[in-house]
Amino acid sequence: MSVDLSTTLAWTTASGDAATMLGELQPNILKAHVRDHLSALFLAFGDAAEARAFLVSVTGKMKSAKDHLDEVGTFKAGGAAGTPYVGVGLTAAGYRALGVENIPPDEAFLRGMTDPATRRKLNDPPRSTFDPSYHGEIHAVVLVGDATDKAATARRNEILGLLPDSAAVLAEETGLGRVNARGEGIEHFGYVDGRSQPLFLTEDVDAEKNNTDGVNVWNPAAPLDQVLVPDTAAPDPGVHFGSYFVFRKLEQNVRRFKQAEADLADALGLTGDDRERAGAMLIGRFEDGTPLTTQREDGAESPVSNNFTYDSDRDGLKCPFQAHIRKTNPRGSGGAEQPDGERRHLMARRGVTYGERPDDPNADVPPAARPSGGVGLLFMAFNSVLDNQFEFTQALWADNPGFPRVNGVTPGLDPVIGQGERAASDYTVDWGGSAQRTAEPVPQAVTVRGGEYFFMPSLAFLRSL
Repeated sequence: MSVDLSTTLAWTTASGDAATMLGELQPNILKAHVRDHLSALFLAFGDAAEARAFLVSVTGKMKSAKDHLDEVGTFKAGGAAGTPYVGVGLTAAGYRALGVENIPPDEAFLRGMTDPATRRKLNDPPRSTFDPSYHGEIHAVVLVGDATDKAATARRNEILGLLPDSAAVLAEETGLGRVNARGEGIEHFGYVDGRSQPLFLTEDVDAEKNNTDGVNVWNPAAPLDQVLVPDTAAPDPGVHFGSYFVFRKLEQNVRRFKQAEADLADALGLTGDDRERAGAMLIGRFEDGTPLTTQREDGAESPVSNNFTYDSDRDGLKCPFQAHIRKTNPRGSGGAEQPDGERRHLMARRGVTYGERPDDPNADVPPAARPSGGVGLLFMAFNSVLDNQFEFTQALWADNPGFPRVNGVTPGLDPVIGQGERAASDYTVDWGGSAQRTAEPVPQAVTVRGGEYFFMPSLAFLRSL
């Protein structure tokens, strides 16, 4: 028997190799781990033997994907809250620093995010513009998170207590989840975030089908091989799996973005409540998560709808082609490949916001009252093929002015995460109407401040060190 990676996994009935895999897999990969408070510790190792011993000791503080799923089930049944999340990732340089020869083979991973070729591909800013702590070689990341600050901080301190003097903490990022009035996660521009995700567990797909607005239009189910790969350095890669992990610190200039929303509303002559549609045209959803392609104003049901495509908006008269969520998940409408091929580019996003601010992201205040820096998103995502998922999404979708591929139309860059020279774009004045106006480019309001590629190995590998 072997693990079937071609479909979703029914974890509650998993047996044999599939059960073994879940027992040795890190949490947060197949299903997001609730961690409203997160600490990301970026490490450099000085002594291979001491680094190995450290990672073995950290493994004793970790739980498996199976443990995490059991905790979620217990909590939903009215039981106790779960234990803190601890995740460990290694860079290619980290594997070499440990003296491990069988390094995960993904070419982008081996190259690294800060390699000049990667920077050119992603259109990233020079490495010298990153926060200083990201200028050097990073070997590992340890993620520690929980629903409460007290529990997360206690586990973080335990991890730091295990760190040998030969290792250094190069950087620490602190994530703090934000929610709107309905308790749904938002990012610093004020929009519901993370609603649309590939689902790898059969139970999660069933919950989406039965507890939300369904999966008959857009089915989020994704096969395990879209996020899992054999852990080649583990004792048994046939049952020991891991995932490639992208980390990017993305600073958000909220003031600039909110001014861009207002400028677009002015350029299109939008008045009253309809001015909210300007921001929705940049994001693809209203702040409450209502998809712009499904209705002209906010007021989505809760949880936010994910059961939609762009089939009823093939000309981009409701949701612009360049809107962020349309660029990064075209839902079969990209025009460059078949829908099944498009789906293979989607990744499991696990980001969390960072930074303190005094204002309410959803309040009606002028742009000048918004922060211009110091806040943003700790973007995190799991991939099975970095080149075909994260790098593809950034380079060939977000940074590509010609995507989606539409006859006679150049949509422009993704107004949120697109990197490169920005040009003016066309927007429909009335939702679903034919009259269009050209608006000035949306200035870049998201800046990469640091990041790297990691591999999240199996617990079996970490124990074997």
